[in-house]
Amino acid sequence: MLLSGFFTLLFIIGYVWWPLLDDYLNQFDPEISVWLQVDWLLIGIFLVMSVLIMINADLKRDLPFAMIALAGGYIIEAWGSLSGLWTYYTFETPPLWIIPAWPIAALSVNRLYIFSKHLFKNCPEFWFTALYWPIFGVFYFRLWYFAWSGIAHPLTWFALSFSGFIIFTEKDKRSSLLIFMMGSALGYFLERWGTSRLCWTYYVGGMPPLITVFSHGMASIAVWRVFQIYIMLLKRSRLAQVAKILPSDQ
Repeated sequence: MLLSGFFTLLFIIGYVWWPLLDDYLNQFDPEISVWLQVDWLLIGIFLVMSVLIMINADLKRDLPFAMIALAGGYIIEAWGSLSGLWTYYTFETPPLWIIPAWPIAALSVNRLYIFSKHLFKNCPEFWFTALYWPIFGVFYFRLWYFAWSGIAHPLTWFALSFSGFIIFTEKDKRSSLLIFMMGSALGYFLERWGTSRLCWTYYVGGMPPLITVFSHGMASIAVWRVFQIYIMLLKRSRLAQVAKILPSDQ
């Protein structure tokens, strides 16, 4: 069923992205080999994420997780494009065609996080506790510095406040750091593709600027935290139907 949902999502993305794809295909030069003009980075990113979201799929977990990422992605894109922190080549604020990429990326980060938990399971909790504040302290300072040019916009205050709330109230520092790492790792390739193809441009320049890479890690934590609240509310509910929608791993 998840596979059917995935292909449905692909159809929607294809429909929304068709004008962009048409523009891209029109740029092909018939005198140059097609293999030299194919966007291999985009294909590689798409294939990796496609494989990742199929691993250990659970519709009860993945559907609400994806919906949270979809809503969060829209807010983030609205914030950046309306405040002038970044601009899309279509000058939309925000462009709807970029929003469906957020749930796919969020689910991919979730799979990488699950893998990283097994990879670092023997790492003492001390290291996560010791590294948490230096890493997130520097990140939060840099986020304020980056967002300062858009400080007049209300969404900038919301983004900075929400990020601060997440950082200062986090109890599971191991999970936060692992998600931050995995989200930033995937975020680098997404940002590298988008900025090097001039699909979007940041006011500070860079292909990509480092703060935007780590901001993907922060966004991944935000989606995960909201999902945890969703699970908590389900568990506290007295409705009999809740058991039918509660993910199997909860």
